[in-house]
Amino acid sequence: MAHVAAAQGLAATSIAAVVAEAGVSKRTFYEHFADKDACFLELYRAASASALRTLRASVQVGRPWQDQVEDALGAYLAHLSAGPQLIRMLFVEIHHLGPAGATVRREVMQHLADYMLETINTQDAVLTPTMAVAAVGGIHELVLQAIERGEAAQLERLTPSASAVVRLLAGAPPSSLTKKNGPPKRAV
Repeated sequence: MAHVAAAQGLAATSIAAVVAEAGVSKRTFYEHFADKDACFLELYRAASASALRTLRASVQVGRPWQDQVEDALGAYLAHLSAGPQLIRMLFVEIHHLGPAGATVRREVMQHLADYMLETINTQDAVLTPTMAVAAVGGIHELVLQAIERGEAAQLERLTPSASAVVRLLAGAPPSSLTKKNGPPKRAV
């Protein structure tokens, strides 16, 4: 599904093309998935779980939370950039799957927000659940805008702005928002 849908777009993807790429029968496909959309939603979940594992692996316990945020978001955005066609397809096509797509997207975003809460609130920051969701939503929108500008392979450039959003929402002093790479850049 990943290769075919990334190359053709989800709407143009046929189950015949998916099973041919996977080297399985249609019967096998239908033993695992109700339809093409169900297969895509599982791909979305799996890709998101992989990105979350990268995020978790990048956090070095004992470092200040502000540095952990920068490291984690840098690793997350670099992970997404490694597969620009796939990420473009996943970030855009999920919006075309109606209520089922919205449910899975929110589920994934909640996992990211929960991890953010778990990591940041163990230190001197206070991030509310609502603010964590807002941070994840804001970062998601930055990624989507970059994808739409054709910059999916350079998402790690968003790290300073994305980190500033999280630090601000977690109550970091304004002076910490210009860390390392200067003030956050405006989205175009």
